[in-house]
Amino acid sequence: MALNFLEYAAPGVADLRPYQPGKPLAELERELGIRDAIKLASNENPLGPSPLALAAIRDALPDLALYPEGGAPELRARLAQMHDLDPRQFIFGNGSDQVIEMAVRAFAGPGTEVIVSQYAFAAYAIAAQASGATVRTAPARNYGHDLDAMTALLSERTRLVFIANPNNPTGTQLSGAALETFIDSVPAHALVVLDEAYLELMDDDNYPDGRQWLGRFSNLLVTRTFSKAYGLAGLRCGYGMGHPDLIAVLERVRQPFNINSLAQVAAHAALLDTRHLEATRVNNRQERQVLAEGLDKFGLTILPPAGNFTAFAVPGGGQSVYVALLQRGVIVRPLSPYGMPDHLRVSVGLPVENQRFLKMLGEVL
Repeated sequence: MALNFLEYAAPGVADLRPYQPGKPLAELERELGIRDAIKLASNENPLGPSPLALAAIRDALPDLALYPEGGAPELRARLAQMHDLDPRQFIFGNGSDQVIEMAVRAFAGPGTEVIVSQYAFAAYAIAAQASGATVRTAPARNYGHDLDAMTALLSERTRLVFIANPNNPTGTQLSGAALETFIDSVPAHALVVLDEAYLELMDDDNYPDGRQWLGRFSNLLVTRTFSKAYGLAGLRCGYGMGHPDLIAVLERVRQPFNINSLAQVAAHAALLDTRHLEATRVNNRQERQVLAEGLDKFGLTILPPAGNFTAFAVPGGGQSVYVALLQRGVIVRPLSPYGMPDHLRVSVGLPVENQRFLKMLGEVL
């Protein structure tokens, strides 16, 4: 007789629902026996990695028998120079998701509380619940973070507050003034984690850079990633920035060798390739507008386009449209796991991919 392993799982795990990523291309093609499908579901860079990053990967291949340097010294030094920060203010993770998980492991647990927003990135609540902490969810305002509602949830048990700017999957964003006021109101015993995964793809001149507050707030952790604008999602590399004393605590729970050597050299090279980053930004800016205009022509209600994605509402529910698009070889992201069953999210692709998506969507509608 098989054991019911959930009976022996840590508190919080039994009620968890695994994170649902965008459907992989290979999986769809296997299931439907089709070829040349396109994936606009996971906010990946359609231009792919930088040529400099690919060259750095090739050069590093002969050393794969060696363990990587856990502290990522060359990448650390480059980022410290770029951001004018002390190298001790950085910590690296297997994607910024792991940095988020390290923050939870270090500060949350049974008897503590973690505050998230309704419609926020699902990984925050999953990590918090798995730790045994109580997740407090503030209701959203217009699909975005309601900072007043989040403030009302603060207590002596609060250990972490998660904010994504812009928010994934809804695209909403917060002003610098609002964010600064909120961070200032959070007590010192609670860590504010500001997720800026899409910073490099933001075109709004008023978009705030959380790095500006690191010198003022020691309970602030800013997270970023190489998975989006830098096109390295397959290698998983992200980082956090904070006060050196905060980073020292996070280092206590970081697994050794958590950033593989190829990710380190590719990320370092990608930071040097400003031409590729600018080409990414140009394609993203132009094609995000194409998608928004195309969705508007169908009479669909869209949420604020941000980063490299747009969420939109589908009359009668998004699941049937999602399935119909799959059958036509187009993968988008259903938002029912976020409690938004009428919405889908589409990532910015290449021009030909975006036109194919709009054409197939028109057929479905």
